[in-house]
Amino acid sequence: MSTNQPEEILHSYLHVQDGGKTEQIAVTEQFWSDVVNGARPELDQGRLMSAFSFSANWPSWERHPAGEELVMLLSGSAMLLLEEASGERALLLDTVGSYVLVPQGVWHTARTTQPTMLLFLTPGAGTEHRLV
Repeated sequence: MSTNQPEEILHSYLHVQDGGKTEQIAVTEQFWSDVVNGARPELDQGRLMSAFSFSANWPSWERHPAGEELVMLLSGSAMLLLEEASGERALLLDTVGSYVLVPQGVWHTARTTQPTMLLFLTPGAGTEHRLV
């Protein structure tokens, strides 16, 4: 990771490793497919930090069996939906810096109709996706 100039979180992931070291990982279209298929076992430990911009509902749900996921609003507004045993719970993120700790193993997705950016701190091991 370069210390000579600022980096852009929208163009890379940060692997925050157990023990304190942080590694920069380039964003590719293949990245999550590789993680799900077990091609990136080095990411099973620690957490991945990333940010995404979107202006429409997510096309899928996801869950993280290895631990909680932090989802923080950087701009815009989004409704985070959690699929819980008692039913679907909606949590509105509409203040910059507001966040949700998605419980371990809980399916979740996001909905929005405006340009929105969220920051994530995610346990990568075992992450699953399913279509909405």
